[in-house]
Amino acid sequence: MNARDAEALVRPLLWIGFDGRIPTPEAARLVHQGVSGVILFARNVGTPDETRTLIRELKAVAPGPLLVSVDQEGGRVARLTEGFSRFPALREIGDRTPDEVREIGRSLGAEVRGAGFDINLAPVVDVDSNPANPVIGDRSFSRDPEVVARLGAAMIEGLEGHVAACAKHFPGHGDTDKDSHYDLPRLAHGLERLRACELVPFKAAVAARVSCVMTTHVVFDALDPGTPATMSAAAVRLLREEIGFHGVCVSDCLEMKAISEHFGCGKAAVRAIASGVDALLVSHTPAAQDDVVTRLAAAVCDGTIPEGRVREACTRIERLARIHARPV
Repeated sequence: MNARDAEALVRPLLWIGFDGRIPTPEAARLVHQGVSGVILFARNVGTPDETRTLIRELKAVAPGPLLVSVDQEGGRVARLTEGFSRFPALREIGDRTPDEVREIGRSLGAEVRGAGFDINLAPVVDVDSNPANPVIGDRSFSRDPEVVARLGAAMIEGLEGHVAACAKHFPGHGDTDKDSHYDLPRLAHGLERLRACELVPFKAAVAARVSCVMTTHVVFDALDPGTPATMSAAAVRLLREEIGFHGVCVSDCLEMKAISEHFGCGKAAVRAIASGVDALLVSHTPAAQDDVVTRLAAAVCDGTIPEGRVREACTRIERLARIHARPV
């Protein structure tokens, strides 16, 4: 396979972001060339009408179905604010019944879908087991894995009536004392501890038929010493084989410092796809996005990533798009 064909093959593995409230030329180019997803942040969106207009413009440029996503968790992680409802942080509803949380999920999903999105990158199903955690905290339902599992599944069922939901951050970011946006966290827990705590909500999420699972940039010594879960075949194998997830496995953003400063976005992208991740978030810079495409294509050409692995990932993404990527 030549480089040009390889680049065309791997572009659907990217979900990109950009700055501003209109598509940048670089973003429009990548969408037109075939990336399968775009993530929007507060920097991109305004009112519901303005948001729908932007998403309509993006989808008009795409050669096929385009999956547009947002992190609308509730609480402090809410990208949609101007003219949108305020949804509570998960901790605020950690004492609610599953039926109540499911109804909140339905309302949240309907509002996200109404703004034109196909995927809500929520809910967080990390267990908030470390009070010193600088990034999860009230984004988690509870410090009890059974509560997180029960309510996370209910939220997913509510969301999935309108948009694709995404359980995050696999295998669990709740017990770290570092934020992977800035550092590379490491957890030394044994596998039995992970099964008893961190993995419990992800099993419930998969049983609730969640569409996507997001990997975390945390090193789990029991799975793959020195390698973040996003780049770990052992972590993805755990998700696929033990937990039984068959949907789209998406990375957290590769431009977070846990990855970019320790491995580099392009090298990490190759390792992530080779390890079984399907879609890669590269949320900020065109240079990083182009580098990821170039390195993935080169890895296909030299056999580092088998062509079949890319086609498997694309098939999962295409299946997700058939169900959830709708006109605005």
